[in-house]
Amino acid sequence: MIARDAREAIGRALAAAGLAPADPGLRPTGVPGQYASSVALDRPRAAEALAATLAAEPWIAVAEVTGPGYLTVTATPEALAALPERIAMAGPAVAASDALRDVTVPAPPTADPLAADSWEEAREELAAQLTARLAAVAGATVAMGPGGEAAVRSGEEGAVPGATEVAAAVAFAGADAVRFSLARAVPGRAVRIDAGVIARHVPDNPAYAVRYAHARAASGVRWAAIPTAVEAAPPRPPADPEELALLDALSWLPERVAVAARRGRPDEFARYLEELASVSIAALTSGGHQGRARAPGTDKPALAWAAQAGLAAGLELLGVSAPERL
Repeated sequence: MIARDAREAIGRALAAAGLAPADPGLRPTGVPGQYASSVALDRPRAAEALAATLAAEPWIAVAEVTGPGYLTVTATPEALAALPERIAMAGPAVAASDALRDVTVPAPPTADPLAADSWEEAREELAAQLTARLAAVAGATVAMGPGGEAAVRSGEEGAVPGATEVAAAVAFAGADAVRFSLARAVPGRAVRIDAGVIARHVPDNPAYAVRYAHARAASGVRWAAIPTAVEAAPPRPPADPEELALLDALSWLPERVAVAARRGRPDEFARYLEELASVSIAALTSGGHQGRARAPGTDKPALAWAAQAGLAAGLELLGVSAPERL
């Protein structure tokens, strides 16, 4: 969400400087809570004015020009500390932004990709549907066809899946595993999905790992809800590396939605969710995490709420269920 804050703050700074709206081109720097922008790449003097305006934002600790026209914005520790509650309160809206508000995308085919005759056809149809869905969440307009309806694959809407390789994989591994595996498939490469592999409940199976991470976060939320004699601690600046990595990954959620939609690459968003799942598990199972009860001096339950909300929003966008137990 902080990446969305940075996008909006840069937009305000551009307007204040009398400059035309522009995409900020946000990218990570490798430092949690830090966001680099190339919005003034060809205007070094403008970059200095923008940095001065951005420095007045209460959630920004430092705004500076780095390199020829690049801006780097660093969030305050307090902004990072407040992020879990903001994410938990936002729920599914945590992924939304107006990054693509002036963009119109075509409506995708409405046929079920899992009923396609081939893996490649299934991938193409799902990619088109997910691109439109991600774009809409990022503020774009989804245009319908001349008849007011989205296109339908070969007039086969509602067709019963036959004994295709796709249908067989769904029957063996489940729709969620197949759908996630198709969503992460890279365009331009042959689609090879092994039903036996994607059905495995192991951490190196992305189709399982992301859903497991959500279930693990949901478990932390349940434990945090158990009454104890210890009062909840107020938000504190994040300290350990795992916690910082999780907060940083969560802060990029709306931006990752927008970038994947703009590039027509939902596979990039699916892989972002894999990264988010990995850092969620690391943070929620670290030695300092009080997984079974709330403890003094920790706000890890808030991290569990935030991780659950972020992963649930991402899985929903891919049309994959987010189980609370696995």
